[in-house]
Amino acid sequence: MSARSYRTKKRFGQHFLHDPSVIQRMIYAINPKTNQKIIEIGPGLGALTFPLLAHIDHLDVVEIDRDVVQRLNNRQEKKLTIHNVDALRFDFSKFLGKTSQDSETNPTELRIIGNLPYNISTPLLFHLLKFRHIITDMHFMLQKEVVDRLVAEPGNKNYGRLSIMAQYYCQTEYLFYVAPTSFNPPPKVDSAVLKITPWQELPHVSQDTDFLAKIVVEAFSKRRKTLRNALKKYFNLEQLESVGIDPKLRPEQLSIAEFVALSNLAH
Repeated sequence: MSARSYRTKKRFGQHFLHDPSVIQRMIYAINPKTNQKIIEIGPGLGALTFPLLAHIDHLDVVEIDRDVVQRLNNRQEKKLTIHNVDALRFDFSKFLGKTSQDSETNPTELRIIGNLPYNISTPLLFHLLKFRHIITDMHFMLQKEVVDRLVAEPGNKNYGRLSIMAQYYCQTEYLFYVAPTSFNPPPKVDSAVLKITPWQELPHVSQDTDFLAKIVVEAFSKRRKTLRNALKKYFNLEQLESVGIDPKLRPEQLSIAEFVALSNLAH
């Protein structure tokens, strides 16, 4: 089924990938192995799905659009299992233990891939982070602006809440740029592919991740102010200096380790 013969639905943010070179680059980056448990989110009409199946024994896909599900079912692909559910509400732990016990990987390790709908990409990423302990890695096509924020380092204009909270839990790696012409219909934004790998051991451990998230939101809601003013609701001058933080710095100049150190002042 060609993407050009299917009427896309705006409410699902559908932009179907059709560029063979991009598809091959994604498969090369994913480097799928036959014994791995791979889940694709938002397969659409299968532009990545079916080329990927040439490399693996089985693939699970999560797709909300019933019309798309019907078209995928019409292919009668025995190596494909389709879950007609909303990925934002799906319990990915249901895949636990479904890989072969003879696998070289842990049976509970999942690899997740997809061309994510841009209108839900950020909340979906945070939903997936709840399952990070059973996820080996994730390869996603996203709006380039979101990818830039996910991989941004301190001092970069894109560095902010998304950068910190994603990188607290995972390594993030920008892989390659994708032009709007690679999709049908072409989106009005540029895209990029990135790899997200949950840390096996957190490099910096917050004693209260809810509080960490709270102070990060507070800091970047006042990102033009100095830390002394942006976080005065939570910390005084002496507390900032007690963990080696210059109160005159602005939020985008603080590393993840420094935000974690601040969060631990409450314990």
